[in-house]
Amino acid sequence: MQATRLLSLITLTILLACASLTHAQDWRAEGVERVVAIADVHGAYDAMVETLGNVGILNDDLEWAGGEAHLVIVGDLLDRGPRSRDALDLLMRIEEEAAMAGGKVHVLIGNHESMNMIGDLRYVSKAEYSAFADDETRVQRNRWFRAWARRDGGNRANQRDRFESEFPAGFFALREAFGPHGRYGKWLLQKNVVAVINGTAFVHGGLPPEVADIGLEGINRDLKQDLVDYVEAVATLTEAEVLLPTDAFYDHESIVNNYLPPLDAPQDVLDAVAAVTKLSDASVLHSDGPLWYRGNVACSEIVEAHRLEASLKAIGADRVVVGHTPTPTRKVLQRFDGRIVELDTGMLSFYYKGSGNALVMEGGELRVFNQSGADAYAPMAHPRGVGRRAGALSAEALQQLLETGEIVSKSRERSTGRTFVEVSDDTHTVTATFNKRRGKGFYPDVAAYRLDRLLGLDMVPVSALREVDGSDGSLQFFPEKSKDEAERSSSGRGGSAPCALPSQWEAMYVFDALIYNEGRSLQRMRYLPSRWNLILVEHERAFKAARGRPPHLAAAPMKISDGWREALAELTDGVLAEQLSDVLDKRRLKYLAVRRDQLLAE
Repeated sequence: MQATRLLSLITLTILLACASLTHAQDWRAEGVERVVAIADVHGAYDAMVETLGNVGILNDDLEWAGGEAHLVIVGDLLDRGPRSRDALDLLMRIEEEAAMAGGKVHVLIGNHESMNMIGDLRYVSKAEYSAFADDETRVQRNRWFRAWARRDGGNRANQRDRFESEFPAGFFALREAFGPHGRYGKWLLQKNVVAVINGTAFVHGGLPPEVADIGLEGINRDLKQDLVDYVEAVATLTEAEVLLPTDAFYDHESIVNNYLPPLDAPQDVLDAVAAVTKLSDASVLHSDGPLWYRGNVACSEIVEAHRLEASLKAIGADRVVVGHTPTPTRKVLQRFDGRIVELDTGMLSFYYKGSGNALVMEGGELRVFNQSGADAYAPMAHPRGVGRRAGALSAEALQQLLETGEIVSKSRERSTGRTFVEVSDDTHTVTATFNKRRGKGFYPDVAAYRLDRLLGLDMVPVSALREVDGSDGSLQFFPEKSKDEAERSSSGRGGSAPCALPSQWEAMYVFDALIYNEGRSLQRMRYLPSRWNLILVEHERAFKAARGRPPHLAAAPMKISDGWREALAELTDGVLAEQLSDVLDKRRLKYLAVRRDQLLAE
């Protein structure tokens, strides 16, 4: 008996080890000669086909032609566009064809796949519902109408009309198809969140800080399991009509919290109620998880680079390819010396004004091929974007414009005392604030801007030395349509900023301590509402010849991260003198170095 039990235990251990190895092989691959990746199709089926055809993944008959290549879909096949279902069907077919040819198709879960499975249908288009209309039965619609009507407290006379308007033909067939036992839901729930191929990680949103703690297996096993468990729990509660297919994800938790189960309620229903309550805040479903996280592409290098390094180390990767956030140029971009590659170029052209681009990794090189067949290019550097400017001018071009452009207007804003000027080179016109020299050899806005560039902070707008109407001073680019912190906080907006506001504020505190800035008011903290990236303006009360911190920061906790330590250590006395001696006098330079050392000591 004991020998039999021992043999069974050994057999079980071997089976579990094999299963673990199978999963590990599924989400990690080495020695792949050719990798092709696309992101964020969003129902743009024709663009996807054209893009994959241009790189030899599909032939003219839409069959797998990639041989032993690996194709990676970096999430978001669904929503907004008209032909999401066609995209899914094509990939499900060529997945099998690729395997027979020795290749592989990696479809990664994006936030929009997750949304369709959990019942967040805010972005499903009419065409996507229509694609499921023929699958929907009258019996199915009538069942859910009766359930919906029992809960609805509206006028019975127009209930049917409202129901048909709110839940178009195909709605319930789509919900069923993306459930845990439906054709697409069952398939998607078998997919990974992250794949690592030849040392390159692929993930839809990004690698949030928690990845450093849980690693690759933790993402694809534990976090993904939270999604599986949630979808299965919702299906159980829907069959019991505790939840309805018409209930939105954001209402699930309150509905189950108000549910009073009868004494004979089945155990699986009770378990499902507990699961929905527990998992509603699971990171895989929310903005701090890998399906949604935008910090990799939105936070400045000094904030994000070391977080990313820790995450990459934890999953055994050298770089990460992400989608989710459309690139500002609609080209494939790279950040942090290529450790991040941004692949979402707005393939759904009518919505995002972009096109399909495929990233091809082969022979140690990265090349990008557009759906149009235009010449391939290497991923481009992500432009510094402190404030939106006409023509997407680079920081260098904008500085040149401020230094040499024609000043076409000048005005003073009485409420703030700001002097605004418009500067033009006949092609671009920008608005800037003019600040007179604050003392001999002292131009604080230019000093703050240059220091920002040295640190990799990316918060201070482009600033340049400039004489205006015979007065020596500087011009600082002023982002139009920006809002200050008082306006932001009173509106309650910014909570979903791609780079979390607390992370940005922490960086501002360290920067203001470094430059001893006594003038950081709410009006000198600005944001563009489209992204809520912090913009720090007007530094005339900074760079005091003093030790320590300005009074308002005396008790503030300073989070001197590894990124800050590295950046501050590179600000040697020689670098400071070389870069700032024409805009800061010797005494201010001396105390800047003193405060640098104090921060490093912390």
